[in-house]
Amino acid sequence: MLKIYGVYKSRATRTFWLAGELGLTFEQVPVLQAYKLDDPMAPGVRTNTRSPEFLAINPMGAIPAIDDDGLKLYESMAINLYLAKKHGGPLAPKDLAEDALITQWSFFAVSEIEANALKISMANAQGRLETEAGQAEADVASRLLKRPFGVLEQHFATNDHAVGGRFTVADINLAEVVRYAQPYPPALEPFPHLSAWLKRCHERPAFRAMWQTRLDEKE
Repeated sequence: MLKIYGVYKSRATRTFWLAGELGLTFEQVPVLQAYKLDDPMAPGVRTNTRSPEFLAINPMGAIPAIDDDGLKLYESMAINLYLAKKHGGPLAPKDLAEDALITQWSFFAVSEIEANALKISMANAQGRLETEAGQAEADVASRLLKRPFGVLEQHFATNDHAVGGRFTVADINLAEVVRYAQPYPPALEPFPHLSAWLKRCHERPAFRAMWQTRLDEKE
């Protein structure tokens, strides 16, 4: 059986969402981020990203990771691309050209958006968006996101989905990165087509189910 290592309040959301879209049966192995613990190496502490048993799965100590019948894989985008291709269907590329485009948008999310969008998400999670310093940090990140968000705005002005005229793994990989910028409205307000696409993604039943599990999760 597929094992997904991680908690829902992490980058693992993108893999849990994909698993829901595919209707996969899986075992969640809860692995908490070490930074959330006072002493991640204390005796009896819960399994976390610095635990030896998890480092045997991902020596970089980051979630998510998977074990799929003996195949140990980390890096969330690689995991999602692998699972989509393995299980096929509309979420997977139908040919080499779609495979290239899905890979392009997935890498675009990581290389052009994630770092700055994550600054907004972290400022929000830490309660700093209500402070002057937090607002300033979010404003800088928002300005740096204008170029990649502009590219996506142009794309979604004429396309309902990232690739192939249908919802694919590329939409999941992009949406789960763009989402990080949502807590700071000025980041997305200038991009109505991008915002409408993100809203459509978040209306999908598999996303809603994943998000409710995330909200209910006890750390």
